[in-house]
This record gives sequence, structure tokens and C-alpha cells, in this order.
Amino acid sequence: MHRDRPQDWRGWAALAWPAAMLGTFFVVPFGIMLGVSFFHRVEGGFYEPAFELANYARFLTPFFAQVLGFSLGISALAALVVVAVAFPFTYCLTRLPRRSQVGFLVFILAVLSLSEVIVGFAWSTLLSRTAGLSNLLVWLGLLARPQAWAPGFWALLVGLCYLGFPYAVLVLYPALSRLDPELPEASRMLGASPLLTFFLIVVPSQRQALLSALIMGFVFNLGAFLLPQVLGRPQHWTLSVHITDQAVFQSNLPFAAAMAVFLMGFSLALIGLTLLLGRRGARP
Repeated sequence: MHRDRPQDWRGWAALAWPAAMLGTFFVVPFGIMLGVSFFHRVEGGFYEPAFELANYARFLTPFFAQVLGFSLGISALAALVVVAVAFPFTYCLTRLPRRSQVGFLVFILAVLSLSEVIVGFAWSTLLSRTAGLSNLLVWLGLLARPQAWAPGFWALLVGLCYLGFPYAVLVLYPALSRLDPELPEASRMLGASPLLTFFLIVVPSQRQALLSALIMGFVFNLGAFLLPQVLGRPQHWTLSVHITDQAVFQSNLPFAAAMAVFLMGFSLALIGLTLLLGRRGARP
């Protein structure tokens, strides 16, 4: 009993520094933001300490409902598209020789090194009328004249999918690489086609990994800030963009803080749901 106490003390001491960093750079700023969300806005771009629910009451307005609905909708759609493309890609990747897998993973990690600014303006150029992909389609005879596809809803969706695809692959890769190869082989030996084996054996066995990738992609897209401004129109702005607009341009920091608290709480709830489902899936 006495021998275990120094080890316990060392374990708590090792957690002191991460706990201090978490409290300094997350808990304290979040607490300040939570307090400001209840403040009263004064005309002229100022605010004063108070405790009122007027900022949260604005969540019931049609404006906020439209912004929230669009943010949730495009985030969910982009997450579904990304996982639908990344899952078969990752499955095929895990079937390749080890050296080829490493090459693809290095390329995916290199894509992650690109900032959102570079990705946004690159897709804006590719989808433009002057130097975009439509000029190539005109040269091939598939279009009569060049067209501008950005800014717009589909341009924003493409940008979000491009950013989320590498993360989905990295989430799905460990689970698919541990898949027992005898399961697909047994299915094919029983007469099932490769496509039927994929949907009836591989996909059901990776439900937890699919759910984790979906929720991660959804939360990642929900916090998108630059791409909606570069590839979308004002009606395509997500909640993150409107938070900045309220804080910087509208000088309404209490309402911006309330929206930020809502976004943070919603994201943490989804992450908690993922952890809860992961624990249930791990139980025998």
C-alpha cells in the first residue's frame, strides 16, 4: 500500500502541466466567453456587464435558424460525401503492398500541409471562368463557352470535401488495416461477388470507424471559416463566419460570444457522443 503512493503522486504530478495548460488556454478563455455572452450590448459598439438571456433569445429568430440550418446541412452533406468516397478508397489502399500504402499516406499527409487559404484560392481559380476547368471542357468540346462555378454552393461543397478527405482517410485507415482478410475471402468462397462482399461484410464490420469519421468530418466542417467566404456567397456563410461578422463588423461581441458558446457546446456534445458509442462498441 505504501509503495504505491509515490507512483500515484508521480502520476498526478505528470498530469499537472497538461491540466495547467488546458485550464489556461481553454477553460479560462471559454469561461470569459461564456460570461460575455450574458452581457448587455450598448448602442455604439460597446457592452456592459449584466446577466440577461437576450443574446440567447436571438437563437429563436428566423435569421439564426436559417444560418444554423445551412451550417448543419452543408456540414452533414460534406461529411457524408467525404466518408462515401474515403471509405472505399481507404479499403483499396489497405489491400495494396506495404510500400504503396506508405507512398499514398505520405501524399495525404503532404496535402494536409496546405493551409486553408491556399486550398480556398486554388479552388476559386480552378472553378473560375477565366482560368478554370471550364476552359478545358470548352477545348474538349464539352461546353459551348467558359462558365464560372465559384462562388456558389457546389464550389463550397467541393472545397469542404477536399479539406475533409485526408482526415477521413487517416481515421478509417487504422480500422480497415486491422480487418481480418479471411472475412472477405470466406465471403467470396461462398459465392458472393466483390461488391456484395464489400457492402455486406466490410461495411457492417466498420460501423464504429464510419461513425467516428462522419462525426469528425461534421464537426470539422461546422467550424469552417475561410472557405465559405472564398467559395461561397453571403447566403452560404456558416455559423463561424457570422460569429466573426458579429464580433468585428457589427461590434456585437455578446451575441458573437453566445453563438460561439453554442457552437462549442454542440461540437463537444458530438465528440462526447462519439466517445460514448466507442465505449459501448468496445464492450464484449
